[in-house]
Amino acid sequence: MKKIVLFLLISVSGFGQNPAFKTEETAVNSLLTGTLYTPEKAKKPALLILLSGSGPTDRDGNQPSAKTNCLKLLAESVATAGTAVYSFDKRIVAEIKSGKIDEAKMSFENYINDAKDVIAFFKASKKYSKIIVGGHSEGSLVGMVAANGNADAFISLAGAGRSIDKVITEQVIKQNPEIKDTLESFFVKLKQGKTFKLEDQMYASLFRESVQPYMISWIKYDPSVEIKKLKIPTLIVNGTTDIQVPVLDAEILKQAKPDAKLAIIENMNHIFKIITGDRTENLASYNKPELPISSELSTVVNQFIKTL
Repeated sequence: MKKIVLFLLISVSGFGQNPAFKTEETAVNSLLTGTLYTPEKAKKPALLILLSGSGPTDRDGNQPSAKTNCLKLLAESVATAGTAVYSFDKRIVAEIKSGKIDEAKMSFENYINDAKDVIAFFKASKKYSKIIVGGHSEGSLVGMVAANGNADAFISLAGAGRSIDKVITEQVIKQNPEIKDTLESFFVKLKQGKTFKLEDQMYASLFRESVQPYMISWIKYDPSVEIKKLKIPTLIVNGTTDIQVPVLDAEILKQAKPDAKLAIIENMNHIFKIITGDRTENLASYNKPELPISSELSTVVNQFIKTL
């Protein structure tokens, strides 16, 4: 049987200084630390809070196995255009560094509450004209829930439009169609809130017993349901060469929230890079931090913010 390969909606990013903005290390609490990008000439700018994807993703969107600098490059582009940006390390990054990580105690709600804490922190400062939440990949769903009633606008960047069980099943059966029934049986149990003993370790990367509680907490949220709850301006962005979250998901989100602005960017992949070649080129871009992000993405995001 082929080895199962899955990108659980990761996110990725970059480095550098720019005279158009200054950067400052800013801690919201002991677990959440990030970089605040402040435009030099703006007196009371809008603030974009970036939420990254799944796994141990840092403020720049990088992981140990994937360094692309896409979130960092997006933050720099937005800050250069006059909007403040805050991008922070997920709590799991701090937990790994401290050696105090307990996978069995992780929950999707932790990330939602972290996002709410970040929003509240910057709201309390009264330094910003508006608070915009931008979520990449898994961070899109986190952001939808956190932004509801707490933010002035929301941006979904390559976010899924379906619940995670459907996304994972679709990704895995592309390589291993023969295990569809097994996957679905696992998800039936998780949807019922039940953990189970995993007999076949071939599935451990997704269904090991220590990660099942997190999956149970995650699977409860359906992006197409959550985005309907938003009563704020919303931008939905995806790219045509995204091999993790297809354009279909953006269309599902748009259908759920018809008043949202939809931007489908030609040849942009999941990490905002322009890919005109094959899957091999696409995958290689996940470890080419020197590649720029789509200029159209920067334009779309900056124009959306200016309309608020």
